[in-house]
Amino acid sequence: MLETVLNALGELRSPFALYESDIHAWVEECFVRAGLEFTHEARIGAGCRIDYLVGNVGVEIKKGKPDAAALKRQLMRYAQCEDIQALVVLTQRGVALPESLCRKPVRGIALNALWGVALP
Repeated sequence: MLETVLNALGELRSPFALYESDIHAWVEECFVRAGLEFTHEARIGAGCRIDYLVGNVGVEIKKGKPDAAALKRQLMRYAQCEDIQALVVLTQRGVALPESLCRKPVRGIALNALWGVALP
């Protein structure tokens, strides 16, 4: 399922996003086109809500370039949830991510690395 999610998101060609909600809308379009069932704002544990849950893959979206340490703490909480078997982080600008957390793969996609992105 991880590769399927990565392939769907790899098709994303976004203009500059003013709001994170814009990115959410584009991600949903990618999932729908790929025929993927997903839950938006999925509750995956006590106090844990991830932007998208696609099967057992959690997808977290961050506008701009997030603080790597804060993001890693957030991802660690998600990785500890039983419903999560892999994590994908979609950001506007690349950020260093660990290869895995709690023995679960973590993959990053930076919109500025995909063709067609316009950032100021």
